[in-house]
Amino acid sequence: MSLFSKSAYSSIAPLVTFRIIFGSLAFLGTLRFLLKGWVYDLYIEPKFFFGFLGFEWVKPFPGEWMYLPFILMLLGSLGIILGLFYRFSIILFFLSFTYIELLDKTNYLNHYYFVSLIAFLIIFLPCNRKFSLDIKWRKMDEWSVTRRFHIQILQFQIACVYFFAGLAKINSDWLLEAEPLHTWLQSHRDMPVLGPLFAEKWLAYVFSWFGCFYDLFIVFFLLIARTRMFAYLLVIVFHLMTGWLFPIGVFPYVMIGCTLIFFSSDFHEKIINFFKKNAFSVQKESFVAKFIEKRNVWLHRLLVVFIIFQVIIPMRYMLYPGSLFWNEEGFRFSWRVMLMHKEGNAQFHVKDTKTGGEIEVQNMHFLNKRQEEQMSTQPDMILQYAHFLKDKFKDSTLIINQKLYKIHQPTVHAEVYVVLNGRPSQLMISKSVDLTTKNYNLRHRNWLEKFKDE
Repeated sequence: MSLFSKSAYSSIAPLVTFRIIFGSLAFLGTLRFLLKGWVYDLYIEPKFFFGFLGFEWVKPFPGEWMYLPFILMLLGSLGIILGLFYRFSIILFFLSFTYIELLDKTNYLNHYYFVSLIAFLIIFLPCNRKFSLDIKWRKMDEWSVTRRFHIQILQFQIACVYFFAGLAKINSDWLLEAEPLHTWLQSHRDMPVLGPLFAEKWLAYVFSWFGCFYDLFIVFFLLIARTRMFAYLLVIVFHLMTGWLFPIGVFPYVMIGCTLIFFSSDFHEKIINFFKKNAFSVQKESFVAKFIEKRNVWLHRLLVVFIIFQVIIPMRYMLYPGSLFWNEEGFRFSWRVMLMHKEGNAQFHVKDTKTGGEIEVQNMHFLNKRQEEQMSTQPDMILQYAHFLKDKFKDSTLIINQKLYKIHQPTVHAEVYVVLNGRPSQLMISKSVDLTTKNYNLRHRNWLEKFKDE
């Protein structure tokens, strides 16, 4: 049946349960963030933030005002769960969450991007038209059906995560070297009973190949009724296992909860009926179909554009030469999950073109530990930091060899060595490159040293 077929109607129940599950995960994730003190550590204490290209204008609130967007996220997620002032609540959550995500790419995670996309999508979906306080208190019309593509667009987004993650795993490091899983599993080798097993490289190969096949094909098994329950059990086992072995936050639980959207309408109806004594009566069903139909033209166009972007963005790396894992051009927003392990050492030097004075920068004076670790392996962050240093040291006075130097025209150079997936350390950026002459844009970074695959 066509995604946009006029006869493509379905029970609204899957949207309702998705709303409650997504809202609950959003609430618990935000609360966890607050309780662990990460708001202060990641958004109040840092002196510099690595903004995303085109969004450098997004700045943090001063001091403890940074708690405000997290409080708004809690309120928004509660509104989503209850279906109360739903449209306002989901927009509030989407804007607050995406604002936080855009502040510093140091904290970028695939599941943060996924949450923003899902929150954006369900702004336009009638997730509150059944089993919600908007119906009970605000007297909104209750719907029993919705357009099928309202459900399919959520399935499509989840399918993108899995399929592109699987496609990205078809590389020599993952399949032929079992890296970086082999490196990461070594951290569990001292575990009682299972420790010696994690030290074996054959287990890393098993995990690598299984992970690739799982990501590539799990959606197909979820779409088939006969295999759906078995596939969902695999979803649970797979994500609980990865959550146990690797520090990837709430992502496993997000995927376990959201993947229920692939189950039948009857399954979701049973969940809703379990949580209420009597099913809400269906009101004005003929009005419902007419109401949706009036809005589907512009919504279809929006979703078509959304789908096109979700297919193109993960493939944009093909426009760049060289090694993707080395250059990281087109790496983010492409569902490349757990594919590389990089460690770097970046030494920055500020020179004054007029006096010839030079100092070595102590990165800890400007960056926290996590920022320095992330920056030292990611070329775009190295470039941003270099421009920050240029602005920081311009027209400043330094003491070099017990002499005062006034820096008028600073240049910034960095010597950066990086280890990629267990290979020997390699030079990524030569000290001869003046990073202040390089612009932060989408062009290929030809100032990087070429990756040597040894």
